[in-house]
Amino acid sequence: MGMSSEKEKVVRFYKGTEGEEIAVRLADLAEQALHCQKFRLSGFLDPYGQGIAETVAANFPGLKVDFFGGYQGAERERAVLSDASFGGRPSYEIAVVKAAWNEQFTRLSHRDVLGALMGLGIERDMIGDIIATGEHAKILADKKIAEYLLSHLTQIGSAGVSCTMDELSSIAPKEERCKEIKATVASLRVDSIAAAGFGSSRSRAAADIAADKLKLNWQPVKNASQMVKEGDVLSMRGRGRLEVAEVRGHTKKGRIGVLLKRYL
Repeated sequence: MGMSSEKEKVVRFYKGTEGEEIAVRLADLAEQALHCQKFRLSGFLDPYGQGIAETVAANFPGLKVDFFGGYQGAERERAVLSDASFGGRPSYEIAVVKAAWNEQFTRLSHRDVLGALMGLGIERDMIGDIIATGEHAKILADKKIAEYLLSHLTQIGSAGVSCTMDELSSIAPKEERCKEIKATVASLRVDSIAAAGFGSSRSRAAADIAADKLKLNWQPVKNASQMVKEGDVLSMRGRGRLEVAEVRGHTKKGRIGVLLKRYL
């Protein structure tokens, strides 16, 4: 079976980047979801992978994407790619495993816990966020491997650990940091808005556009003179996303006042 033109477009955009493999996998899920008019669930994605999922959804007509990582503000989230006509409620299949270390004075970090999981041969996309507090760690994982963790995750670093199942509701939501930026710009060109919102120069913004780092509403920005409007979302690799919250009309000098919201 040949590649659909939508899939081809997405894969071409990510070709030769670290996102290529994820793009292929997500485009396959998108095609399956549309083909059976239901939904498909991805593994856990980091913010870069989530950006790829949004790009996929933007390029497949009739496809929508939703994310959940087990709690509000999760960094690693699973994507549900669904046919827009699908009316059911997809389940994200996320479990919480709590690992407590038996030694009183041990303090283990996120990295220690992740290392132990990788040591068990578990694929990275089966594991979501790991919330390590020093006394214990809560591991968000694909339900399919939760049971396995209960019996096999017995040691982290040099410490013995015991694992139990926990509830998603036990995890406190994380506040998303949002910074409001009031700016006046010469025009609503995408390079002007990106420069104002990400705190760089217009020439730097133009260079980022040329390097394919900037997206407008999850689609690659073709050139620096593309115009933005209220409600648009700009996202930049590694810099978070920027929402054009309000366009406030002209100042006396003919510049345009804007209110931008930057999510970090």
